[in-house]
Amino acid sequence: MKKSAIIGLITIALCVCFLVSLNADTSSYSTFQEASQESREFHVMGYWEKEKGMYYDAEKDANHFAFYMKDEKGAVNKVVYNGTKPQDFERSEKLVLIGQMEDDTFYASKILMKCPSKYNDDLVEVKQDGTVEQSN
Repeated sequence: MKKSAIIGLITIALCVCFLVSLNADTSSYSTFQEASQESREFHVMGYWEKEKGMYYDAEKDANHFAFYMKDEKGAVNKVVYNGTKPQDFERSEKLVLIGQMEDDTFYASKILMKCPSKYNDDLVEVKQDGTVEQSN
């Protein structure tokens, strides 16, 4: 084998190893239970528990927002975000929290929201008899 071919194969192998190591460090979505087991940052996906409400008083402390969230496994935990309440929080469909768990409270450093699409104005309703009705 030529030296240039060997050097090329080694370079390709190093690049593949580098890409695999980058992928191993990326985090997938976790649950509150997984986040409580380690003291590092996690991504937790879930839904706002509207029945339990939220706490935000801009006059008292504009950088304190607290609410309860249900993760994808059904566990409900208190979430504290040291920042202002995100705009349209009440309209969000899904939440992704980035942060870490301390005791029984999840301290979020970031809140990502999936809001309803403004382009889905046309709703399709499928009735029990199988007929389809489009509404605006």
